[in-house]
Amino acid sequence: MTREQLKPAQSKQKSNADNMRRKLEFQEEDHVFLRVSPTKRVRFVGLFEVLGRVGKVAYKLALPPELSSVHNVYQVSLLRKHVPNLNHVIDYTPLHVRENLK
Repeated sequence: MTREQLKPAQSKQKSNADNMRRKLEFQEEDHVFLRVSPTKRVRFVGLFEVLGRVGKVAYKLALPPELSSVHNVYQVSLLRKHVPNLNHVIDYTPLHVRENLK
């Protein structure tokens, strides 16, 4: 096949991919979850603060000291924005424990 014959197929594939792509952008101080895939199970870990953008599609994250050996720049497709939801906060009343219990 020539390049001219491939162009319509490439254009269609690009159009389909663009329609499926989510536009994700984060700001400094946003919080995100990081996607990891241990043994074929997709999980999100974290809550990590975004330190800044690196290039067009990657972000630098503030990782905790126990992850200091892990690279801290991740492609945007591996991140999920944390959306605070006050409905997920459980209100509790402080407990009063009697001191004479032994």
